[in-house]
Amino acid sequence: MPKTIAAFGEVMMRLQVPGYDLLTQASTLNYSFSGTGVNVASALARFGHTGALVTRLPVGPLGDAAAAYLRKLGIEAEADFVLRGGNYLGLYFLENGFGARPSRVTYTNRLESSFNTAPEGTYDFDRIAASVDAVHFCGITLAMNDGVRSHMKNLANAVKSLGGKVIFDCNFRPSLWGEKGHNAAKPHYEEMLELADIVFMNEKDAMFTLGMGTSAEGREERLAELIPAVAKQYEISTIAGTHRDIHGDNSHSLRGFLFKEGHFTHSERLRFSVYDRIGAGDAFASGIIHGELEQFEPERTVNFAAVAGMLAHTVAGDTPMASEGDVIRAMENSIGDVER
Repeated sequence: MPKTIAAFGEVMMRLQVPGYDLLTQASTLNYSFSGTGVNVASALARFGHTGALVTRLPVGPLGDAAAAYLRKLGIEAEADFVLRGGNYLGLYFLENGFGARPSRVTYTNRLESSFNTAPEGTYDFDRIAASVDAVHFCGITLAMNDGVRSHMKNLANAVKSLGGKVIFDCNFRPSLWGEKGHNAAKPHYEEMLELADIVFMNEKDAMFTLGMGTSAEGREERLAELIPAVAKQYEISTIAGTHRDIHGDNSHSLRGFLFKEGHFTHSERLRFSVYDRIGAGDAFASGIIHGELEQFEPERTVNFAAVAGMLAHTVAGDTPMASEGDVIRAMENSIGDVER
């Protein structure tokens, strides 16, 4: 049965260099609007749910353009959720990597954005919580500032108090936490994990952000040891994530995992060419959320999510574009043919 899922997060303008050029080479940029919350809400809308975004946009033409883009993606942009105020929208520039050269993201004006400067009392958390079945948060948003962190925790508590699900994607970005890095992030991550029902992380998050020790050497062995320990310590019902390998021929391999009710379930290992890397993790997360809300069997959930992540690599832009039918067809190996 379709659900209403809100994502709390910033809308950013993505300015992309055409092809595989560097900023120093290009003379034009293509723009779109994105962000983890945008990606998750849009993906879940394509899977048949109501995807809403809780955010704050600037007053003026730029905010109008962002709001129009959200509507085009199928995201609910009601006045209770998408508020207006402030003057700026965060921007980032994307240079696509190729071969041995990785993609590069350069942020600008982010900390002054309307979202990141929203004062206390901006959002009606009780009203939002009463109209959603689940809410999604991201570690990138958690890194912004104390005001944003307060909004996150208040909304999470409001949803939790009404019996809704709290979803947290660790998504640690070292550049956003400053010199203290993991030490600065740890207490805030712990607060979110204590509230969360569904969490996205892997063994690196447990080791570096939470400071958990392990004697295991391989990543699979570390995963098997640490993820159950995290689930037990923070009483988390579901933890999911991926392992990725990057190959020299511009292809990647991806394998998802789902830890639920004390057991791991792994997806098939998928290998595929990459057209656009950004946003694929949000597609995987959306697939897990969809499977959990629809009460799929774990094997179906994790394979659905992995294939959703794979398909996100095949389209331009951050935002996943695959419907549930698209993902199911790909799971059935009917990919690559011409659809008539």
